Amino acid sequence: MRDEVYHYNEERWEALVEADALFTRPMLDLDAEKARAYLGLDKLGIPGDLAGRKVLCLAGGGGQQSAAFALLGADVTVLDISSGQLERDRAAAEHYSVGIRTVQGDMRDLSAFEDSSFDLVWHPYSLTFVPDSRIVFREVARVVERGGYYYLMCANPFFSGLTHDSWNGEGYTLKQPYTDEAATCYPDQDWVYDRKPVGDRIREPREYRQTLSRIVNSLIQEGFMLKLLSEVRGDYPGAEPGSWAHFTGVAPPWLEFVWQYHPAALEGEGVQGHG
Repeated sequence: MRDEVYHYNEERWEALVEADALFTRPMLDLDAEKARAYLGLDKLGIPGDLAGRKVLCLAGGGGQQSAAFALLGADVTVLDISSGQLERDRAAAEHYSVGIRTVQGDMRDLSAFEDSSFDLVWHPYSLTFVPDSRIVFREVARVVERGGYYYLMCANPFFSGLTHDSWNGEGYTLKQPYTDEAATCYPDQDWVYDRKPVGDRIREPREYRQTLSRIVNSLIQEGFMLKLLSEVRGDYPGAEPGSWAHFTGVAPPWLEFVWQYHPAALEGEGVQGHG
C-alpha cells in the first residue's frame, strides 16, 4: 500500500535512523532476565514461556523488542516500513547470535504472511501513523492464531496531539476535535534526540487520531477479547508545570492493550471470523 502516507512515514523513519533517534537504537546489553523485565510480560498477563512461539513485531523495528523476544527463545519476525530500522534488528540479532526474520512493509498490508502465522503480535507505538486503524486490525486478525495475543500500545485517544507545550498557566488545553482520522502534527520531544541536534532535517511526526470507540469496537468485531488495559503515565512528584514530566502525570499520553483472539465467540453469533 505505497500511498502518500507510506512514503511520508518511510522518509521520516529513515531520517530518524540517520539521526540515531531514541527509537532507532538497538538494545545490546540484554540477557534473558533483562529481556523479560523490559517486555513486561508478567504485568501484561501474556504467557511467559516463549520458547518456539512465533512472534511478529509489527511496525516495531530498531532492534529492541525483537532482540528481547529472541533472547527468550521466540521465533521472531519484524515488519517495519524502514530499511534502516530493520538493519538495526539484524545488527542486534548478530550481536546476540540469534535468528530474526525481517520484512519491509506497511502495517496495513500483511500479505507477506499466511493466515494464523503468529502466536503473538507485538505492536508498539505506531498505530497513529496511519489514518484508518481498522485496516490494521483486520490484517492482525488474519495472521494471529486462535487463542493468540495482540499487544497494542498507542496514543491515548483523548490526548492525541496534546503536548506539554499546551500549558496555559492552569492546565493543558485541548483544541483539536475528537474525530477519527483527524491529522495532527507537532514537534518531536527533546528526549527523542538526546545525543545530537538534528535541526530541521527531519519532518515532524504526522499522526492521525483514532477514537477509543473505533479502536475497541473494531477489535471486538474482528474477534478479539480484551484482557488488559493500562494507562501509561509519568510519576514525577514536584515536576514543573508545563514540562513533559508534569504533562505525563496529568494527561497519560499512551495506552497499552492486551487482546486475545477468540473468533469462535463471533462465529456463534453468526459473524465469520478469520483464522
